[in-house]
Amino acid sequence: MIIKKGSKIKVDYEGKFDDGTIFDSSKHGDHSHPLEFEVGSGQVIPGFDASVIGMKKGEEKEIIIEAKDAYGEVRAELIREFPRDSIPKDDRIKEGSVLMLGNPQGQQFPCIIKKLTADKVTIDLNHPLAGKRLHFKIKILEVA
Repeated sequence: MIIKKGSKIKVDYEGKFDDGTIFDSSKHGDHSHPLEFEVGSGQVIPGFDASVIGMKKGEEKEIIIEAKDAYGEVRAELIREFPRDSIPKDDRIKEGSVLMLGNPQGQQFPCIIKKLTADKVTIDLNHPLAGKRLHFKIKILEVA
């Protein structure tokens, strides 16, 4: 069965940055936790979604997804300053730390501490993978 929009699939994958560093994988030791999604439904980044169309069960390929088709480019307006007391007092929070913030709808999303002073904190609300080109090695495990 050829994958098309609306197909429900399971995929093993390994994601790397340009320098070869692995940032995510469906395999953890001897275990696999395949990514399951409906093609074309917006459940995964657009470039990943588009790359599986036309593939079939058992097929493998390597793809490169540009930032615009992944998590987008870095948006300067999403780097903001807040009063230092707006984040918890915690010795583990430092520049480069990732915090999970919540919105009024209860959704959680990651942000990165860019700068931390005694009275201000600069937080990057862009997705941590924004602005990055992503390399994936994928294998289609199931197609329905």
